[in-house]
Amino acid sequence: MFIDRAVVTFIAGDGGNGCMSFRREKFVPKGGPDGGNGGRGGNIILISQNSKNSLIDFKFRNIIKSQRGKNGSSSNKTGRRGKDEILFVPAGTVVKTFPDEKIIYDFDKEDLEFDIVRGGRGGWGNSHFKSSVRQAPRISETGDRGETIKVVLELKLIAFAGIVGLPNAGKSTLISKVSSAKPKIASYPFTTLTPHLGVVYNDYDSLVIADIPGIIEGAHRGDGMGLDFLRHIERNDVLIFLIDITEHSSNPPRKTFDILRNELKSYKSSLAYKHFFVVGNKIDLLEERPRDGADHLKKYCQDNHIDYIEISALKGLNLQVFKQKLFTYYYEK
Repeated sequence: MFIDRAVVTFIAGDGGNGCMSFRREKFVPKGGPDGGNGGRGGNIILISQNSKNSLIDFKFRNIIKSQRGKNGSSSNKTGRRGKDEILFVPAGTVVKTFPDEKIIYDFDKEDLEFDIVRGGRGGWGNSHFKSSVRQAPRISETGDRGETIKVVLELKLIAFAGIVGLPNAGKSTLISKVSSAKPKIASYPFTTLTPHLGVVYNDYDSLVIADIPGIIEGAHRGDGMGLDFLRHIERNDVLIFLIDITEHSSNPPRKTFDILRNELKSYKSSLAYKHFFVVGNKIDLLEERPRDGADHLKKYCQDNHIDYIEISALKGLNLQVFKQKLFTYYYEK
């Protein structure tokens, strides 16, 4: 199950209590304080991993606690420190405050480590308070409370390129042809309900592309699948606008391109400045259909110095040209 958002409460362990104790030894007639300190509570640590690709571990475990520190004991024995809770999150996870969603930490690559909450300090035992003027202190401290925080964990997939397009544009077919990804493919809208990642190879080089579920007009307002998957586009270096250039499409190709660009800009203005190129798909169907819409889109791209290529993902036509164009952006990065 692909889960890219979860609300979790993290509770660090409380510190152990200090001990109040006095020695009772046969040859030490006056004894003395020997109460040990409490142990520190355990932290909760998040570590990013590329092998993780979902936040499902946190979806049904929305309260996570670490171990409490042990109490101190006599003979100046310090309590054992609480065990740290170490949790792994997918690389690309963003930690935000709840409910205002201000960014606390961004795991934008693998092997980053973040102490999201720290355990409480252990309390002092009465031996800590011994001095020349207080030789028999009868005080000790309780341990401090561990930190507590409620956060939003949000996953933004890390991929070099993201394929965006209206439903049934052929995104799943394309990613299945140029990589080993195996998304569900069918002839009805919203076949892809979760993003898919695929690795594309060019000799000894490789890059990751993402198939982003279909965007429709009004997605930035919550229409269709809404904002559920637009966040994954934010980390892409390059966007691939995949457009059905056949006349049977519900929108002319040129209008489709405008819809996609407007939705991305309405979601986040910074997306307008990403590198992109346009791919006209389903050229195999143009053999018996008018090319007016395809030619209009092609001319628009040429006039505005936008890279444009035509392919048939289903028939495998011009896919090598597509890969070469994609790696051109990769090498220029």
